[in-house]
Amino acid sequence: MNETATLVGHKQILVVDNDAGRREQLSTVLAFVGEHFSHCPQEQAVEKLADTSHILTVILTGNVSSDCANLIKANPSVPFILHDVLDANELASNVNVIGTLFAPLNYAQLTELIHHCHQYHNKLPRKSMKLGNSVLFRSLIGSSELMAQVRFLIEQVAKTPASVLVLGESGTGKEVIARNIHNLSDRAKGPFVPLNCGAIPAELLESELFGHEKGAFTGAISTRKGRFELAEGGTLFLDEIGDMPQPMQVKLLRVLQERTFERVGGSKSIKANVRIIAATHQDLEAMIEAGTFREDLFYRLNVFPIETPALRERKEDIPLLLKELLTRFEHEQGRTVRFTEKAIESLMEHPWAGNVRELSNLIERMIIMYSEQIVDVAELPFKYQHIDVQAYNPEYPEELQEQDVINGLFSGCDDDDDAISDEAQPIPAINTQLNAADAAMLPSDGLNLKEHLADLEVSLIKQSLSKHDYVVARAAETLGMRRTTLVEKMRKYDLQKASE
Repeated sequence: MNETATLVGHKQILVVDNDAGRREQLSTVLAFVGEHFSHCPQEQAVEKLADTSHILTVILTGNVSSDCANLIKANPSVPFILHDVLDANELASNVNVIGTLFAPLNYAQLTELIHHCHQYHNKLPRKSMKLGNSVLFRSLIGSSELMAQVRFLIEQVAKTPASVLVLGESGTGKEVIARNIHNLSDRAKGPFVPLNCGAIPAELLESELFGHEKGAFTGAISTRKGRFELAEGGTLFLDEIGDMPQPMQVKLLRVLQERTFERVGGSKSIKANVRIIAATHQDLEAMIEAGTFREDLFYRLNVFPIETPALRERKEDIPLLLKELLTRFEHEQGRTVRFTEKAIESLMEHPWAGNVRELSNLIERMIIMYSEQIVDVAELPFKYQHIDVQAYNPEYPEELQEQDVINGLFSGCDDDDDAISDEAQPIPAINTQLNAADAAMLPSDGLNLKEHLADLEVSLIKQSLSKHDYVVARAAETLGMRRTTLVEKMRKYDLQKASE
């Protein structure tokens, strides 16, 4: 039996067998189940596997030579199947040997193994996913199974003309997915035109989508193209489609059905050569039941749905996202921060209601506060502190602490105080009964300078408050400090007027 011709886009099964009778039998079964296949003797296998892009699987049979056995290790991206192999146990130790075809051959076992081969290709680890000559958008970064599935779906639908509905919470990167689909599609050289349906007033949305003719309404001083015309030959991304008013839903449905539209105030039909990608965070099926979204439009848009996972569902991606976002901010702002392992663990415990957008906002906030520093759990905003870590409280030399007390004693003297009236007299010189020489005398047994200065501060404040009957503004004038500073010190030392 002749081997089947390989169609464009179809992967084929390569049967490697030196036995013509067995090869004929296997070819008959493959032809019966409708698979594309080719076959060759073992000495030609190396040449056949020089290009594996069109190979679905390789079926090895008979007494496998060492050269042929080495092909299994040399081609880890290709699944191999064994059939009637003499040294099967040795070959089966390779993980890309995914199964054995037992005699007699039957439809069930063959189709199951072929299914496993397709899944082997579908779930191959990808070092990077290419967009023409550039890698995927950074916001799609992640090694989780959920993100791998999203990237796989993008690959599958991008080359087709199908409408796509991107579903997911706010901040999960729905527009990023739409741009990836566009950049991987045959329309990549055309424009990508986004429109947020919830951001445009209902009365202006029709003009925004379809454009208008001059004089179509008050203020229409010239002809204007709409988003459909601007997206000609490319992709129109309708974000928050759930917010589109029902009258506009009807008009959009007509365009999707007939692929033509008219500008507002015009009568000429214009062809719409655009691909539609819609997105929403709302439950459109619930809206259909509530009568706020058209069912026929939903099924027009929901040809190929893609669910964007919430960040809390793929927390293992947070370290990678942190690294990527920090790199982006460093490139854009020239500043960055670093996070301790404990801080990252704490962030991985957060529910992330705002998803990736919330994470990006947090990083920007940390850069503003701790630029070029290392952020630990204690530096994170309180709601992100999900791990108990002992905060570092440094101890300082006594001379620094004493200087701080002295500065506090005489602080606040140079600032204006809006609580003091414009008519207030100049601050009088501090007049105390203290003898400067006596105050400076050091006791023979020494003293605690910090406590001594604090006691002195309390004594002077009490005297001033008592002198002015606890009128804070006047007491502050006497002490040469702002009223607010005096209030803080009264609170610090618990200096309140005794109740009568």
